[in-house]
Amino acid sequence: MKAKKIDHLGIAVKSIEEHKKIYVDYLGFELEKMETLDDRGLKVAFLNAGNTRIELLESISPDSTIARFIEKRGEGIHHVAISVDDVQEGIEKAKSMNYKPLSESPREGAGGTKTVFLHPKTTKGVLIELVEGEY
Repeated sequence: MKAKKIDHLGIAVKSIEEHKKIYVDYLGFELEKMETLDDRGLKVAFLNAGNTRIELLESISPDSTIARFIEKRGEGIHHVAISVDDVQEGIEKAKSMNYKPLSESPREGAGGTKTVFLHPKTTKGVLIELVEGEY
């Protein structure tokens, strides 16, 4: 497994509409796509930020991981997503190097991608998401 690029930066927000004022209206980034992930209790918006994207993550469920994140830490950067060719290979390599994947197999992410997160306690405090596929 080899990283190809930073796919996106995930930012936990209370309101996508409020944050669009900063990223779209003020900074001029283009809104590419919005999607609801009911199984995760999330609404997401992807913004084109040049060679990468910004993902705004809004909770639509009080018990979602984003709701808990905001409750503990407030709004802000949630994760760094890295584009890879093979997420399953990334899971195996992570385990061999004592980085803890949060699942044993990839999950479906936004836009039909395959994803897995690595536990931040094993990656020096950064929640890393491996992403296979394009949206």
